[in-house]
Amino acid sequence: MKHKKKFHSIELKSKEHSFVIEGPITKETLNRLSFDDGLVAFRPAQKQYESLLKVVELPENRIIIARVDNVIVGYATLLYPDPLERWSEVNLENLIELGAIEVSANYRGYALAKHILKVTMMDDNVEDYIIITTEYYWHWDLKGTGLTVWEYRDIMEKVMKSGGLEWYATDDPEICSHPANCLMARIGKNVTPDHVHEFDRVRFKYKYMF
Repeated sequence: MKHKKKFHSIELKSKEHSFVIEGPITKETLNRLSFDDGLVAFRPAQKQYESLLKVVELPENRIIIARVDNVIVGYATLLYPDPLERWSEVNLENLIELGAIEVSANYRGYALAKHILKVTMMDDNVEDYIIITTEYYWHWDLKGTGLTVWEYRDIMEKVMKSGGLEWYATDDPEICSHPANCLMARIGKNVTPDHVHEFDRVRFKYKYMF
């Protein structure tokens, strides 16, 4: 499948900062930017930056960033699901995963996650895709935010809905292991009924074993 991408950019101004939210960015752009030290949700900031340098090499990748000047303060990545996850078992070249969305702890309170998703969905080519995200409570910064599991879940769900993602049921054991975990997805307008059926089949894997 040829992965078509269109670049989009918006500016967001506050009293303290002027943000640029843009993407999908290229390797050249990523190489000339630095990474804010508050981006530590998944691993130390430098390690996460090195991980993005690998992600940007993948043909299907979409990396959308929020930056202040030349410093990345938030980002989202879309790429094919991990080969070890059930979502890669279905033969769908147009199923991609919102693998990470993170905003630096130093820049919270500006609705950057919602604006990153807004820019992501500005590209008409996303209508060719099924975009999924799997939310697990153990990835959430409950300590740093002081929120309960359910308060954080509510915020995450609202952020994802701002990008057109909706809650979908599944029998995936890892998601079912805690009631706060969830699968959310956005099915593009150009996705065929056959591909939707394949997505349904992988959502309820055990239903089709009999």
